[in-house]
Amino acid sequence: MTDVIIAGGGPTGTMLASELRLHDVDVLVVEKDAEPSRLVRSLGLHPRSIEILDQRGLLDRFLAHGQPYPASARFAGIDKPWPPDLDTAHGYVLGIPQPMTDRLLAERAAELGAHIRRGQEITDLEQDDGGVTVALAAGERLRARWLVGCDGGRSVVRRRLGIEFPGEPAQTEWLLAELEVTMPPDELTAVMNEVRKTHRGFGIGPAGDGLHRAVVPAATVSEDRTTPPTMEELRTQLRAYAGTDFGVHSPRWLSRFTDATRLAERYRTGRVFLAGDAAHVHPPLGGQGLNLGIQDAFNLGWKLAAEVNGWAPDGMLDSYAAERRPIASDVLTTTRAQSVLISAEPGPQAVRKLLTELMDFDDVNRFLIEKVTGIGIRYDFGAGDERIGTRLRDIRLSRGRLYELMHRGRGLLLDQTGALSVAGWEDRVDHFVDTSDELAPPAVLLRPDGHVAWAGNDPRELLATLPRWFGNAAD
Repeated sequence: MTDVIIAGGGPTGTMLASELRLHDVDVLVVEKDAEPSRLVRSLGLHPRSIEILDQRGLLDRFLAHGQPYPASARFAGIDKPWPPDLDTAHGYVLGIPQPMTDRLLAERAAELGAHIRRGQEITDLEQDDGGVTVALAAGERLRARWLVGCDGGRSVVRRRLGIEFPGEPAQTEWLLAELEVTMPPDELTAVMNEVRKTHRGFGIGPAGDGLHRAVVPAATVSEDRTTPPTMEELRTQLRAYAGTDFGVHSPRWLSRFTDATRLAERYRTGRVFLAGDAAHVHPPLGGQGLNLGIQDAFNLGWKLAAEVNGWAPDGMLDSYAAERRPIASDVLTTTRAQSVLISAEPGPQAVRKLLTELMDFDDVNRFLIEKVTGIGIRYDFGAGDERIGTRLRDIRLSRGRLYELMHRGRGLLLDQTGALSVAGWEDRVDHFVDTSDELAPPAVLLRPDGHVAWAGNDPRELLATLPRWFGNAAD
């Protein structure tokens, strides 16, 4: 029997597989597509996801294939500079197309020993007290102790569980494509800039390799959004908005997306979890979708591994939904707001003008940036030090830096006193004695995802906190 089957081999599924493999959990990823998708639905990674990659020693390989861009606010496409003192050591956006992110995360999962089976679609599932049985389209049946549905907005896992997916159906659809153009670059840029003065949902520009990426509102919301648009449909809409089709030809791919907004009623049923788009869908404004899924996986991975390995405390698995579902709900709120703000109607344009002025105030600008990038996430761990529940950014130590100590996905006691101990938890928590000018508390206990579980110097408080996140001490 496999420990965990993951339905879906996109970035959420492969990130989760890597996190589980760090703890020697047997993992099988089942992906229905025989070949990796070439669709570029995401163009980059926000600082919180960049921090996650750094915590696991993956950032250098992503930087080698991506392009860091200076930080600027893009809430509803409103350009404002980031405050200079955001709480992150990675104050930039990493431009990297989703197919490359998919490839790098899948390679990492395979390196760590995850098994990835492509061209295998899960069609049904059933569970009992001992595990979950999944049926594949080809007739094979697989058995695992746990199943995680990372199989997208049309999740088979979610539907088979009977989990409601309430929200709003699509009201607007956009056509998306990568293709070649014949219009000269200067003329293309001038036309696009003129159109975007009134239509923020329109765009066309270089995508590399001699291609351009085009996005334009569709004429209607299609009944079957799995069917890609035709070139004639795309040309018609480009001419409707820009007065020209830019001479588009030779598409690499064409796709469509909508502003459908939905949130799963629950993230768990028995031995089955949901993560990524299987749990939440929303408009792509702000580029939060892929980032949100990676962060779901980062939260769930170490907790599910703790359960598989037999040391998870009571309530550990339920903390996944308790922490991540409110974050997704907040993202749905901000993307709904951004959808309104890009409308060309007079009312939304008036609100947009007002918000543009309000974002000149540092506190407003900071608040919106922290929402979009995930920097401001704080989980509710209860009363205590104001740092509890926040994630600790990478800090310089006298012997290196913090995130270099977190590559193995274990808990960490960073101790500036040298007087504390994690005796009994050494198999789950690293103890590192060092100092930093950037760390105010005498010591901090970090969960494997970098969130602060405890801060202070009282060994009795530390001993009271360790079992909450790391189970009982070893005999």
